Amino acid sequence: MDDLREKYIALIAGAGDEAALEDLRVQAVGKKGEISLQMRELGKMTPEERQVAGPKLNALKDEINSALAAKKEALADAALDERLRGEWLDVTLPVRPVRQGSIHPISQVTEEVTAIFAELGFSVAEGPQVDSDWYNFDALNIPGHHPARAEMDTFYMHRATGDNRPPHVLRTHTSPVQIRTMEKTGAPIRIIAPGRVYRADYDQTHTPMFHQVEGLAIDKDISMANLKWVLEEFVKAYFEVDEVELRFRASHFPFTEPSAEVDIRCSWEGGQLKVGEGDDWLEILGSGMVHPKVLQNAGVDPNEWQGFAFGMGIDRIAMLKYGIPDLRAFFDSDLRWLRHYGFAALDTPNLHGGLSR
Repeated sequence: MDDLREKYIALIAGAGDEAALEDLRVQAVGKKGEISLQMRELGKMTPEERQVAGPKLNALKDEINSALAAKKEALADAALDERLRGEWLDVTLPVRPVRQGSIHPISQVTEEVTAIFAELGFSVAEGPQVDSDWYNFDALNIPGHHPARAEMDTFYMHRATGDNRPPHVLRTHTSPVQIRTMEKTGAPIRIIAPGRVYRADYDQTHTPMFHQVEGLAIDKDISMANLKWVLEEFVKAYFEVDEVELRFRASHFPFTEPSAEVDIRCSWEGGQLKVGEGDDWLEILGSGMVHPKVLQNAGVDPNEWQGFAFGMGIDRIAMLKYGIPDLRAFFDSDLRWLRHYGFAALDTPNLHGGLSR
């Protein structure tokens, strides 16, 4: 045993890498290793001999295993030291020039809209982009025969054969968020719901996926006058003008009654949009008083509560404010376009410091 100890302690100390160390482990304490074979001989000994040889073999095995573990750790430390010497970096050297990233106009405008409505007391609510037929249509008082429910306008999810449940859809607006939030919190409530929405359309001003923000305010004494004031304040802040004139045109939406399209007075002098002046009118959003059935579907008593809702396309108002001619360019992933229309990453929009550059 002394010979085995001296032999393997010396070999382990001289091992140059982990592969050599593993070979020594197999030779010494592996299934067919020298020490393992010695331990198998214990069965041939008398009880008195086993009482003497057994503890010594176990102690030898433990000593060899400890030496192997210590050498393995030493080799790992040496390898790490060598790697650190080869990979060191002088952080005091000048850095290579790096092109600064830009914030996408959609992200910028979403932050601008959020900042404006936060000042008006609105919080942000979110919901799933894949939603049930109930939340996307039925709860919003959209009847089964409505054109918006046709497959030429809405993306329906695949259903398994024999599944008779109503299909899920890629939400066509963020209105389902209003229903879910009213179900969760009840009234009063004041929220905006920005996010991606999906419709089967594609041209210069429409894409299959775009961005929308909707607003909802429910209380006991809310009227169209409150809606008009909120929208006026939003338009003035967003387009950064002192005065604005809105025109409400009677319209029809299943989820509001009465309903109105909202136009702003503007001019297109020199091909550039100027808000608050001129003789032209530009439609920017739809709005109205929340239909009593919508409140009822969301678990809010329409005899006690009432409120307004509105919705607008974030992509569209971004195009109007920053002079972007084609909606499809938002999704082309063209770095040249982003460097031209993008925003500095640290320019956080706020009403006090200015929304845009």
